[in-house]
Amino acid sequence: MTRSPSPAPASGVAFVGTFDPERLLTARLGGHVGALAISYRAHGRDWIELDLPYADKLVGDPASGVMASGAILALMDMACGMSIWIAKNAFVPQATLDLRIDYLRPATPGKTVTGRGECYRLTRSIAFVRGLAHDGDPADPLAQVAATFMFTGPLT
Repeated sequence: MTRSPSPAPASGVAFVGTFDPERLLTARLGGHVGALAISYRAHGRDWIELDLPYADKLVGDPASGVMASGAILALMDMACGMSIWIAKNAFVPQATLDLRIDYLRPATPGKTVTGRGECYRLTRSIAFVRGLAHDGDPADPLAQVAATFMFTGPLT
């Protein structure tokens, strides 16, 4: 895990200097991140892992107790997007152009789902990301993703 000191957020989201994903995710964010209680797990030079804890409100099928696929999709969109900020070492306004998710198996009821996003290519205006979600064993993923994001702010 790589951790660098980061100055205080300029506006609650954008950081000046080194981007610190752990600090961002402990800032009690609203939106789907806050509603789903997504939390930081670890990160490296171009990847991040986030946790989505099991909760009854996230169950898609009450008979089986399996977490809804939409919650896992939200987790993976956030992990993929944050991997770009880590790779660029800055918060960069962006939009998800395409996010393909292949569900390989249902999440195990009662278990936290971990999502890992890895930014493997950056161009001037597009970022390419891949990732997977698992519930305890990365060798037994429950979903895999491939995504592209477009930068919506000034190009650098």
